[in-house]
Amino acid sequence: MQKIIGVTEMQRNFRAIFDEVANENMPYVLTRGSRPEAALIPYETFLKLMEWQENEVFSRFDRLATRIAADNEGYSDEEVAGDVAEAVTEVRHQQ
Repeated sequence: MQKIIGVTEMQRNFRAIFDEVANENMPYVLTRGSRPEAALIPYETFLKLMEWQENEVFSRFDRLATRIAADNEGYSDEEVAGDVAEAVTEVRHQQ
């Protein structure tokens, strides 16, 4: 469960809110007007989120690499080398 607090109220009570987040693992959603704009979370939660995000990026990369490898299975090394050489030539002529 999280608490929702306006930025102005958070500024007035920052020390108490900070202690609640750090010591009691209570996340806060910070609002400006009535719109949520940020979150104040315990550092351990932040580290877990960063790890999950990094793992998701690696997972997406692995899926993409597998798909590209499957798509490129039918091309020989010579065909790939020829395409690369052609692309290099084309880029050099554009400069």
